Amino acid sequence: MAYTAYSVKLKKIVEIKNPELVTMKNGRKAIKGVAAEDPTQKVFRILSAADAEKAAKDLG
Repeated sequence: MAYTAYSVKLKKIVEIKNPELVTMKNGRKAIKGVAAEDPTQKVFRILSAADAEKAAKDLG
């Protein structure tokens, strides 16, 4: 599954390359990675509880 996030520096929605599921300090799940169009730009997307479950199955 392709994950997307908004890149502030690129000012558009980009696909996340090398997505990684992370847990923030407050316990919420998020996906962290780099923008596929510009590998120097890091992107981050906070997930809902339902999306976090799907991502955990996809990413392992």
